[in-house]
Amino acid sequence: MADRLRALFIDHLSIPRGKYLPPSKIGDGSSRFARATFGVHYDRDLLLDAPHAMVRQGMPDMELHWRGDDIRTGWERDTKVVLGDLFDNDGAPLPLCPRGALKRAIADWQAHGLTPKLGIELEAYALQGNENGKLQPYDAPGGVVYGTGPFADPMHMNDIIWRKAEELGFKLDMITAEYDSPQFEYTLTFDDALKAVDDIVLFRLMAREIALNHGIILTFLPKPVPELGGSGMHINFSFTDQDGKNALANGDKGGPDHLNDLSRGCLAGLVHHHQGLAGLLAPTAGSYLRLQPGAMSGYWQNWGGDHRGVTTRVSTEGGAKARLEHRMADASANPYTAAAAVLQAARLGYEARMALPPMETGDGFDKIDAKQGTAPNLRKAMRDLQADTALTQAVGAELCAHQAFMKDHEFRKTRDLEPNALLDFYVWFV
Repeated sequence: MADRLRALFIDHLSIPRGKYLPPSKIGDGSSRFARATFGVHYDRDLLLDAPHAMVRQGMPDMELHWRGDDIRTGWERDTKVVLGDLFDNDGAPLPLCPRGALKRAIADWQAHGLTPKLGIELEAYALQGNENGKLQPYDAPGGVVYGTGPFADPMHMNDIIWRKAEELGFKLDMITAEYDSPQFEYTLTFDDALKAVDDIVLFRLMAREIALNHGIILTFLPKPVPELGGSGMHINFSFTDQDGKNALANGDKGGPDHLNDLSRGCLAGLVHHHQGLAGLLAPTAGSYLRLQPGAMSGYWQNWGGDHRGVTTRVSTEGGAKARLEHRMADASANPYTAAAAVLQAARLGYEARMALPPMETGDGFDKIDAKQGTAPNLRKAMRDLQADTALTQAVGAELCAHQAFMKDHEFRKTRDLEPNALLDFYVWFV
């Protein structure tokens, strides 16, 4: 058959939603969806009072718009795929659209003559069904951190993902086994911010669907196996200036001794907005099982050099490779919203010329200079987000109000669930 089009957007829960459309739609185009999709929860509960979802206002349409230039070859047979932007019935950008929030963050930095570049690292666990149909870790008993080959991945699942990724034009930086087996890390190369996030969104979906075709549930949940370590989504970023040079660079050397004013401002903003960021970067109940002291997860309100126990890490590489790495997020977050939040918090620090507090000198385990961590649970994180009005205005007041409402509801639904039931609540979606 002729190629069809799979037109997608990523919703408030980071669930890809879309339609299969006929070949006539391959090109600049649009398609309508119910705006009340933004009132739907993981368990398909429709929340009538979800802010700005207009559930009680007749559930009107919203429109997904895409450009033909953004259409790419998909991984399903005879299928192309595209990510688009959401608009309301009056043709205005939909305030709940996460991709729109990232576009605004990019534009806010471009007003300073700077173009954000991103590199995103994803961590995931592979699960299989046992003889009783219950999910358990993928059987990779020889898996070790930085493991490669069949002991880490006996079914060669990642070989299949790698080949398909290269075939589709994704620029892989690496795939490796992570600390706990069967945990893997997937990293794409640095790129312009919007393309980098579009790529990681489609790569994640592709990897999950390829794994599913081979009997594996690849989950990006922050803590799917309670007795094992957590999975993060590290957001590395830098900026190019109008001459095409890395604006974070201060000579050829990196690290805390070679920070320029831009780097200092970004770091200060990320430290200052630490509590508010959690509501957007760690948005599920399991996020707070991962965000714990001593877990190398971005819990502490701090920054440092080549130190995995801090939240924002300064790369030791300088020059063209100078960058900052924010380590709080996990991939239950919408990658567009998470990237927008990090870029906006960094911008607020830079524009306000916030003072940068001292660098963390503790070991991250028994000794910590930082006095403050993230919230202990999802509900408190939403309170912290709402209290950070500068951040919510920068990311989008409507989007953040909607996030707080939906996630407070989620907290009530999940607070009494045991770990296995918590996994069942989320695993098919993240």
